[in-house]
Amino acid sequence: MAPGIIPFPVETHQLDNGLKLIVVPMPSNGLVSYWSIVRTGSRDEYEPGRTGFAHFFEHMMFRGTERYPADRYQQVLIELGADSNAFTTDDLTAYHATIAAEDLDRIMALESDRFKNLDYSETDFKTEAGAVYGEYRKDKTEPEFVLYEAVRETAFECHSYGHTTMGYEADIKAMPTLYDYSRRFFNRYYRPENTILLVVGDADPATVVTGIEAHYSDWQPGYVAPDIPAEPEQTSEKRVDTTYAGKTLPLLWLAYKIDRADPGNRLRAATDLLVELIFGETSDVYRKLVLKEQSLEFLCADTNSNRDPSLLDIYARVKDPDSIEAALTALDTAAARACEQLVDAGRLEKLKTRERYAFLMELETPDSVAEAFARPIAIDGNLSGLETLYRTYESLTPLDLRDAARQVFRSDRRTVGTLRAT
Repeated sequence: MAPGIIPFPVETHQLDNGLKLIVVPMPSNGLVSYWSIVRTGSRDEYEPGRTGFAHFFEHMMFRGTERYPADRYQQVLIELGADSNAFTTDDLTAYHATIAAEDLDRIMALESDRFKNLDYSETDFKTEAGAVYGEYRKDKTEPEFVLYEAVRETAFECHSYGHTTMGYEADIKAMPTLYDYSRRFFNRYYRPENTILLVVGDADPATVVTGIEAHYSDWQPGYVAPDIPAEPEQTSEKRVDTTYAGKTLPLLWLAYKIDRADPGNRLRAATDLLVELIFGETSDVYRKLVLKEQSLEFLCADTNSNRDPSLLDIYARVKDPDSIEAALTALDTAAARACEQLVDAGRLEKLKTRERYAFLMELETPDSVAEAFARPIAIDGNLSGLETLYRTYESLTPLDLRDAARQVFRSDRRTVGTLRAT
């Protein structure tokens, strides 16, 4: 059996209020990466007319508190020489800063204060809501985003994965009128039971625990889990054809329904490797369409790791507007072949080695380690699932991948999207 995928010690501690702390000591020349992972993203926006708020709070969390107003907050980060930022996805929102280890207590004081005491006026709220709408309009200038948005909305009838992290445009436009709701959203989700702190780098776990208890133990619990409706079983193929008001080559998008991320689910894990072998850069169809014929400008395939059942995305830019159906046929032929034929055992073993090596090569700095760990932590609430996943990968056989293909590559469980210039 291969050794564990995590090459560093991992220590976990939980406060009485439910806040979980994960400390990963590693040699880093005195640097520490400090991540606050909120297990709330656009998935949690289940109320009609109220999408976009998870991403909105990525912005608002920099508005400051009574103790550290926005200007003072930024000044402290400058004094610390901190590399600080945040991002939002479907299943999490993460705030992160890389600092000198000697400044760890100061960053704890700064971050704990805004999580406990975020304060903003209605004027500030409206200003930031306008900025968020501006960001959405910028995204809409990208053809890939336009099609991605249309595919997700078509693929999901009930589940909140049907909207992007940005939210629906109508909801974003209405956001400035929802100041009171924004306060309720924050109080519902920004709670210790729904947050995991990840500290990676040149840090002593016992010292970190002491500091976290001092700064966060008075954070009051009160998390309210979202009431997300279950997505009904899809029974027929869906199609969405959209246009782009600008110059672009056509886009083709295939979105297959797949199971939620479950590290011990062999078929779900097999799907990750299957997609790389069938549609990745070493695959027959990639070499044919992208390299040899050059009928596609690019071909990408992603299995999305999500808390709930989501989508396997295969998407391409087609050079000839009249060749979209031919590209679809070629991709369907590759998928059908995977349902009938076993992948080469040697290629599978090489892929396992390559995937493991690629993951380990990411773990160079405290921040890159934290970034690699953030999503598994948000999905599972810990890092044990990451170890389980790579053990599952190691045990997979060509038969497992064929079984996964037969489960996933079904026309009655997919959405086909196209985009053309007007």
